[in-house]
Amino acid sequence: MAAQEELYAKVTPRRQRQTRPSTVKHGSTLDVLLSMGFPKTRALKALVSTGGKNVQAACDWLFSHVDDPFLDDPLPREYVLYLRPSGQLLQQLSTFWQQSRLSCGKNKAHNIFPHITLCQFFMCADGKVEALSDALQTTVAKWKGRISAPLPLELYTSSTFIGLFVEEQVADVLKVFAADFATEAAAKADVHVEPHKKQLHVTLAYHFQATHLPILEKLAKNVDVSSGCDWLAVLFSRDIRFANHETLQVMYPYVPQNDDELELMPGDFIFMSPVEQSSASEGWVYGTSLGTGLSGLLPENYVNRADESDTWVVHGSHSILNCASPSISGGTLGGLLFDGKLNDSLLDSLMDAPSLTGLCPPMQVSRPICQSSLSKMRLFVCRHGERMDVVFGKHWVTQCFDSKGRYIRSNLNMPSSLPARSGGHRDYDKDCPITVFGSTQARLVGEALLDSHATIDFVYCSPSLRCVQTAQHILQGLQQEGKTKIRVEPGLFEWTKWVSGTCLPVWIPPADLATANLSVDTTYRPHIPISKLAVSESYDTYISRSFQVTREILTECKNLGNTVLIVAHASSLEACTRQIQGLTPQNSKDFVQVVRKIPYLGFCACEEMGETGVWQLVDPPILPLTHGPNHSFNWREMLMQD
Repeated sequence: MAAQEELYAKVTPRRQRQTRPSTVKHGSTLDVLLSMGFPKTRALKALVSTGGKNVQAACDWLFSHVDDPFLDDPLPREYVLYLRPSGQLLQQLSTFWQQSRLSCGKNKAHNIFPHITLCQFFMCADGKVEALSDALQTTVAKWKGRISAPLPLELYTSSTFIGLFVEEQVADVLKVFAADFATEAAAKADVHVEPHKKQLHVTLAYHFQATHLPILEKLAKNVDVSSGCDWLAVLFSRDIRFANHETLQVMYPYVPQNDDELELMPGDFIFMSPVEQSSASEGWVYGTSLGTGLSGLLPENYVNRADESDTWVVHGSHSILNCASPSISGGTLGGLLFDGKLNDSLLDSLMDAPSLTGLCPPMQVSRPICQSSLSKMRLFVCRHGERMDVVFGKHWVTQCFDSKGRYIRSNLNMPSSLPARSGGHRDYDKDCPITVFGSTQARLVGEALLDSHATIDFVYCSPSLRCVQTAQHILQGLQQEGKTKIRVEPGLFEWTKWVSGTCLPVWIPPADLATANLSVDTTYRPHIPISKLAVSESYDTYISRSFQVTREILTECKNLGNTVLIVAHASSLEACTRQIQGLTPQNSKDFVQVVRKIPYLGFCACEEMGETGVWQLVDPPILPLTHGPNHSFNWREMLMQD
């Protein structure tokens, strides 16, 4: 003990340390990673990809990206400097974001959180990011107390844009601040930063429908720009490879069934480029995982659209107004980041990291039917089930009917019997039935709706037999067969340009469908009769027809029930829902690209948003239905000849 005390007495006391921000430097973290055997280029890439959070986050990133083909790619990330509001103003802007999205659907402003842009995107080498963060911290320290609070903001609206503009004199001061950061960044990190030269503003909405302007303007006027607020100078980065990709978030886990498929983990993000979808089959997309860097095919109904900024990384956040407010860098964000990714609601207030440690990304989508949604009018649109001609080929009619027109079943997936047709069995050439598995698909959807406690008040369907049969089996699964009648509506038929030949299909009349034990409402009078349908109609005619009939159906059912189910074609999920959301139709090329990805029993849901008359797509009350192919098999192929 005496020897120990003597040893400690020889330790020279340290002089008082200078007060420094509690920032974890990449250098010390980098040394640890290098000592663990990671190559320097990979260690730096892991640090910038996680915001320099800590060693554990960097290690996790490296291990999850071990098979990433771009792991050693020297391409740097893109960086940008934003001013972000906090406190009461952020709360009000967040409320505007939610209400505008709920009332009018998503517009371009929703892709990124509320902010003021101070510079253009620029690139910085991974090894210079620490110096870049230091440049921001140095600039903020020089400017403390020189920017007046609160920032004076003025509402501006036009036919396509709504925003809050910074008063000109203060905006000029902020531009000088941005120029000083550019000078520091050039000196310390050897990067070129171009300060923002246009009018400084917070974008509230843009690229929205003209009909939404009164609603958005009214909501914007409710934002109190004089609310107390501190402004944070935040340095963000993004992966430049995916700057023009669509961002998707994984909602359900998926285990690959083939070598070209991507494993999905809930909470991960997927980057998808439209130009890479040519090789993807219907219902699938090709994308790259943020979590692993791997690319492959994935089922489209396992992901939802996300916002562009959801995958951005924070590398420093500093108050520019309140000297007492703490400054944060990417290394000490703690609970503010999930592996370096920005959690938008948390920069609202600068809370202590320990109070946030219980937060985590959503791991599973739950779809409770809340009481408030029951009073809203809902529209479900569903594609028909698996069709005979796709499974057994376009000549299935010739193979399955004898010379006397009698149906002969030759496969377990063929229905045991078919409804009689007054025009003869050749009418099945253009109006095929669904397979046995198609019936099973439909019943599964009906049972899922029953389990979700959904009650269907009205069912409308296309006159195509495959749609009527699908609706019948959905009602069976719902245990509403015979209780709810199917209203056959010719206006719901698909784009007639896709019908081969010079005439439309000859559909089975409702009375004959009822005779075949299908629960059809024989008293229903269609909104668009068959006589109004034209062969090879234009795309605009089809879109207008679909919008018209959907709107008339909803008007017909309003105040008589809450939920309408439309069973029709893949194109119906887009054509029957887009314009009721207040959105303009896509061009025909983009429309076809969307439609080709919708699988059998593809299902979407819309809700009417309050009294605005605007509808919005919402999560369906049921899980998606996915299954693999089952090819034809002949046991004789197993016989081997000598």
